[in-house]
Amino acid sequence: MRLKRLELSGFKSFAKTTVLEFPSRVTAIVGPNGSGKSNIAEAIRWVLGEQSMKALRGKKGEDLVWNGSASLTTIGSSGVPRMGKASVSLFFDNRKKELPIEFDEVIVARKLFRDGANEYFINQSVVRLKDIVELIARMGLGEQKHNIISQGEVDRLVL
Repeated sequence: MRLKRLELSGFKSFAKTTVLEFPSRVTAIVGPNGSGKSNIAEAIRWVLGEQSMKALRGKKGEDLVWNGSASLTTIGSSGVPRMGKASVSLFFDNRKKELPIEFDEVIVARKLFRDGANEYFINQSVVRLKDIVELIARMGLGEQKHNIISQGEVDRLVL
């Protein structure tokens, strides 16, 4: 099962819709400080069902939604206003039918509204969190099957 694409909108530092294409297998996310690497890793954790706000470096769900840029207070600024929701979608290649779904592409998505309401989707159909957890287990992405090493964890693991 190969991850083809990641789409983020309103999630943490990704105010505008951002699409990351993965033409081959992904093993690491690299980039300079402040480029959003940790937010990308957290977006993947979140869409796969992460419930711990501590693991997502937040205190409440609203912390995951873009809060607007400070430059909006300046007259004539080009800032981005705060968003009402955050959404993340993962697109998986299913042409080999590794999943028992009759689609060549499987899309797992999650939306969070500023009021705290969550919605989960598989191929644009509303599902329960339990359905997402069961699907990712079939993909081999269950709790014990993948590793996402977040910011600061390497030091804790090595020392």
